[in-house]
Amino acid sequence: MVTDDRIFDVTIIGGGPAGLFGAFYAGMRQMHTRIIDGLPELGGQLTALYPEKFIYDMPGFPKVLAKDLVAAQVEQGLQYGADPVLGEKVVRLQRGDDGVWRLLSDKDVIRLSRTVVITAGAGSFSPKKLDLPSLVRFEGRGVSYFVKHFEPYRDRDVLIVGGGDSALDWALALEPIARKVTLIHRRDRFRAHEETVRRLQASRVDVRLFWEMREAYGGEHLEAVEIFENRTQETLRLPVDGAILALGFHADVGPLKHWGLELEGTTIRVNSRMETNLPGVYAAGDVVSYEGKLKLIATGVAEAAVAVNHAKTFIDPASRAFPGHSSEMSPP
Repeated sequence: MVTDDRIFDVTIIGGGPAGLFGAFYAGMRQMHTRIIDGLPELGGQLTALYPEKFIYDMPGFPKVLAKDLVAAQVEQGLQYGADPVLGEKVVRLQRGDDGVWRLLSDKDVIRLSRTVVITAGAGSFSPKKLDLPSLVRFEGRGVSYFVKHFEPYRDRDVLIVGGGDSALDWALALEPIARKVTLIHRRDRFRAHEETVRRLQASRVDVRLFWEMREAYGGEHLEAVEIFENRTQETLRLPVDGAILALGFHADVGPLKHWGLELEGTTIRVNSRMETNLPGVYAAGDVVSYEGKLKLIATGVAEAAVAVNHAKTFIDPASRAFPGHSSEMSPP
């Protein structure tokens, strides 16, 4: 076991959008900041799952590629010298008699921090899958659960299964690239933004409601699927080069469920200051719950700013939670 003797003012667990904005704001408050993330790159799900997907609901951007948003946030978040520790997961959180938090990582390193802000997103995640044995052998050979790069689908016939924002976003993004995009959904109502639904309906995507997948066929690679209409049981064999199952993910908050935090399902309960039930420990983003919570990037980054500013007052009670507007502050 190795102990890093440096004591940081705040350690942010999670390097996604909320964590990066938290690091930026901590720098604005002249806090000595560290970011710890289990992934090899900063950016969270934006980097890991859909770097080429457009994000539409960030202020100032009519639309922005996820990878470009991450690049800008990394530049913004690290400009004050925040220390990123990547490829390392925090497995235990313990407060010492001196009030300093000890963060034990899966690399057997103990890191010290006066406060902690948890921005771990949905935690670790695994895709929801259909109970179809024939799909398993085509995973990675035509069957995917998210789209990291669009170019492999150029001039291909693509099937998308699902009715949420990701399914519709990928259908719309692939429409100008693929030869044909078919989207099937088992119901006639989508779990997506109304504007996204409108754009889908105005597109060339072949949308089939009340249709589901029954079987997958092919040799070394997926070549066709059988789909069926779940009301009439009508079946159709559909030639496809790729199938994207956008059915959502199972979230697991992992070790933090054992840290003594007050949880609500797989989320951390916080108050209006983003405080958890542990002194000096805050949380923000998709990992938190409170009355009226909306899981948006825009709200997540705002929550991170709230968390960091109140962490500042925890360290220095003489400081103000609201430091003034950034336009009144000097640049680095």
